[in-house]
Amino acid sequence: MNIITIVWATLPFFLGFTIYLIPKLDRYLALLGTVVSFAYALLLFTQRSPLTLELLDNFGVTLTVDKLSGYFILTNALVTAAVILYCWRSDKSAFFYTQAIIVHGSVNAAFACTDFISLYVALEVSGIAAFLLVAYPRTDRSIWVALRYLFISNTAMLFYLIGAVLVYQANNSFTYDGLRQAPPEALALIFVGLLVKGGVFVSGLWLPLTHSESETPVSALLSGVVVKAGVYPMVRCALIVGEVDPIVRSFGVATAFLGVIFALFENDTKRVLASSTISQLGWILAAPSQGGYYALAHGLAKAALFLTAGNLPSRSLKELQSKPIRTSTWIVLVIGSLSISGLPLLTGYSAKVLTMKSLLSWQDIAMNIAVVGTATVYAKFIFLPHGEGKKPKPGFWAAIVLLIGWLITANVLYPQAYTRDSIVKALVTIAGGWLLYWLIFKRTAFKLPRVLEEFDHLIGVMSLVAVLLFWMAFSWLGISY
Repeated sequence: MNIITIVWATLPFFLGFTIYLIPKLDRYLALLGTVVSFAYALLLFTQRSPLTLELLDNFGVTLTVDKLSGYFILTNALVTAAVILYCWRSDKSAFFYTQAIIVHGSVNAAFACTDFISLYVALEVSGIAAFLLVAYPRTDRSIWVALRYLFISNTAMLFYLIGAVLVYQANNSFTYDGLRQAPPEALALIFVGLLVKGGVFVSGLWLPLTHSESETPVSALLSGVVVKAGVYPMVRCALIVGEVDPIVRSFGVATAFLGVIFALFENDTKRVLASSTISQLGWILAAPSQGGYYALAHGLAKAALFLTAGNLPSRSLKELQSKPIRTSTWIVLVIGSLSISGLPLLTGYSAKVLTMKSLLSWQDIAMNIAVVGTATVYAKFIFLPHGEGKKPKPGFWAAIVLLIGWLITANVLYPQAYTRDSIVKALVTIAGGWLLYWLIFKRTAFKLPRVLEEFDHLIGVMSLVAVLLFWMAFSWLGISY
């Protein structure tokens, strides 16, 4: 199993290099990398105990893979494969497929890391490759958005790196477990970087513009898997170091609320989906032990929704009210929206039920309100008119069949979700969200100001979040340290 893990971890980078040597095989080689990840993820579900590899004993550089990381790796494999299939008949160059498979490999590495220095390398590689994908069209707009993303990401990682050094200073090791003996400021600095990379809370307000202005397949890749590379380490730290769990859960609840609020007052389809991504990342953090299953449910649905949004006649929801969507395309929108809203028979329902059962008592009311808000947000897509309309791009249906097929299949992973009370609660919640949409939000023209998304304000917000984390670390965890 050790050799299989090493091959799996290094293969995407080897394939990325090979694509440059044999560009005619770019699509096939990139797809091969996702197939191997898919098979490896399924293999992890058969393992009874976690597998740990110590690469550099003196520095505590380790990899750990288990069922939790298996969910994230499976999400990465399916979403990246869908993106490659979507682009199969397009004019994308070998450069695009190279960066896509490098993103895939570096995100996989982040899902396997259990030490801060190898995680730093994985996040930096994924950030650079994602930057190149965002800038791929080479327009002035795409280059600016990509540079904005890269600068914010690298600034956040400077905070992170200082925190990692403090962990090593306290333990002579970079392992996540080192947070137990590290000073509180180490936790604060590391989490500043991860909150920004993961698009969590106000630190994630770079996300709506970046994801909405990227090309459709890149948006699906970013929202489906890339941001989870920043969220996964926080989930893992919460499970390894119990003292961190309250902080992670607190940011989860706050993020779930923030994303819903921004999504409710958006009129642009891609910005609605991007804002919703912030909210759904909060759900992953709100119950760390179940974060993997929720990440899978969200990644599949959100990738399908972004790919569909790129095939609509307009990005404006108001214009779409008078421009019917092709019925087949609308059905995909409905399935993805209902899954994230928590409708039974879809993975989003099972993931929500499992997550709700793992919440602490102080989280219940807030997260139930967030569920209603999510149903209200996605009513914007469900109640769009449909009929004859624009045909989707070649490659669309191959990607959608893969994503929707697994969105239905993965529902069987938690059959205990199907109790009478849970089903009734889900249906009532969705109905309540739809009612709010028709009574209030369908007629609302109010738009939230985007001042916090401006470049200079994003850096300022990062500093404020750092102050908040310092306070939380010292007041909540100072005694433990």
